[in-house]
Amino acid sequence: MDFARDPKTRHSEFLSGRLTPAVDTTLGRLTPGVDTTLGRLTPALPVALLALGMVSTIAIEASAAPVVRLAQAGNSQPKLIGQYENWGAYTATPGGKKVCFALSKPVKAETDPPNRPRDPPYLFVSTRPAENVKDEVSVIFGYGLKPDADATITIGGSTFDLYTQGDGGWTKNVAEESRLVEAMRRGADATVKGVSSRGTTTTDQYSLMGVSQALDKAAAECR
Repeated sequence: MDFARDPKTRHSEFLSGRLTPAVDTTLGRLTPGVDTTLGRLTPALPVALLALGMVSTIAIEASAAPVVRLAQAGNSQPKLIGQYENWGAYTATPGGKKVCFALSKPVKAETDPPNRPRDPPYLFVSTRPAENVKDEVSVIFGYGLKPDADATITIGGSTFDLYTQGDGGWTKNVAEESRLVEAMRRGADATVKGVSSRGTTTTDQYSLMGVSQALDKAAAECR
């Protein structure tokens, strides 16, 4: 089996035992903060920890300007290395293996039927040199996806199909991943659509302002 081209095999290590990382509720930033009481754990693993693949605990402090802290297994603390408009660039070294990623939260999120509850969605791009993975685009939808239902990312006039499992989505055709990343660099926004296991349709709009700088910063850290 070609590991690089089989999405299920490629991402299987990230599909179990996942926890939600602490994220700034305004821009999806993983920001160092003060240890506080454990808030809540959910089965979804947004963003940073899907990129990193391991997590131990989450501590969240609620305040007027939300501050959060993530305690990472293996003493690997995700570090914000640059914030560019709506995108942040991060690095960490879980298990001694360096990982770099860019991440963002949607600027607009809709459900149909409206106002259905869900966990926060995220879009991110990760690079894991030890696994020879570069610019891997991933989505956390914030709910369990309906098996075999369509999920897509649309940028401008280009639509990219996603392979989905659990609450995560990845580029179905790995050969198109570089084209997707290039579209993100050139585009103004990305629209991500999915269908939950209960039939709820979601449409999330992500601003792409700052994504090029965040990707460049992450790439420079994980050469």
